[in-house]
Amino acid sequence: MQIMRLIFLLLLFSLNVFSQSLYFPKKIWIEKIPNTQGLNNEKINEAIKFALDNENSVERDLRISIIKSFGREPNFEIKGPTKDRGKPNGLIIKNGYIIGKWGDTERVDMTFSVTKSYLSTVAAIAFDKKLISLDDKLKNYVWDGKFDDPHNSSITWNHLLNQSSQWSGNLFGTYDWADRPPRGLSLEEIKKLKILPPGKAYKYNDVRVNLLSFSLLNVFREPLPRILKKYIMDEIGASTTWRWYGYKNSMVVMDGFKVQSVSGGGHFGGGLFINSQDHARFGLLFLREGVWNGRRLLSSEWIKLMTNPSENNPSYGYMWWLNRGERRWKDLPENIYYGSGFGGNYVVIVPDYDIVIVARWIDSAKIGDLVRKIIEAHN
Repeated sequence: MQIMRLIFLLLLFSLNVFSQSLYFPKKIWIEKIPNTQGLNNEKINEAIKFALDNENSVERDLRISIIKSFGREPNFEIKGPTKDRGKPNGLIIKNGYIIGKWGDTERVDMTFSVTKSYLSTVAAIAFDKKLISLDDKLKNYVWDGKFDDPHNSSITWNHLLNQSSQWSGNLFGTYDWADRPPRGLSLEEIKKLKILPPGKAYKYNDVRVNLLSFSLLNVFREPLPRILKKYIMDEIGASTTWRWYGYKNSMVVMDGFKVQSVSGGGHFGGGLFINSQDHARFGLLFLREGVWNGRRLLSSEWIKLMTNPSENNPSYGYMWWLNRGERRWKDLPENIYYGSGFGGNYVVIVPDYDIVIVARWIDSAKIGDLVRKIIEAHN
């Protein structure tokens, strides 16, 4: 028993020493010239120019872009707030320091499905606090009928997190089948599409992602933005400018109070509105495997779980994309993972090179090339 206690204390001491030797930004984030951190100045400048030259084609008025992309969906409606987007901007973090940036990195913008990686983090808090078990069925947590029928009753937290739930139903006025249906089908044909048992197929579906948010709200019984702020964003020194929205019809009553169930993206409007510097702090927390300046905010167990390839999609973990499977960026490390959002919004974690990359409004076909250029800038 004494030996085990000694080993535990040594591990704790090692973690503290390691964390204290790393740089974590305070309110002012220190910037370094790339060559002081082992990168070629000229090549980093070329990478930044590449990001600026390859702007995403989505309109500045994001309502127009959303309608163009998703307006074909049955009974589509923008139900949450939107915001005109800014110009391309981003950051390159190396060894914790800013070694490259472009555009207005303090501008708050919609971030679309990068929100999912933040929602996953709220699930991590619930997991670490032992409020949920990943193999538990949701019917034991949410009692309003959403998981009562024979099909939905077998859905687990794991299924919702890796988008294999196959949940069937209506949430805040939108049916599961109305999200990204196959083209060329009539409404009746769409409604009759076969749904596989939970856990048997991957399907990217914002209605089901919003169901995860609603389910976590039932666990915490307070607004999820408040949970994220308290346990993550305040701890990493994020600004006070970020906001997380739901829909005009996603207010629910929780313990006698009206609370908004927030969305996991901007598909129908809403989601996380945030600046690139806050994104970069969030990314750095994950690069440091859940530790911030000597304090563990997320368990190492969760970091491993969320970056495990899903059974039905090796490119997807727990609402983070993995550099594996069909979406792999060739010749780049497999342990890269990233949050990705409509319009070219990215938070990329590159563990092998101790790098975080935040890119906003970049051509989505070019993000892999940007990551490659930054890696190749190492001397």
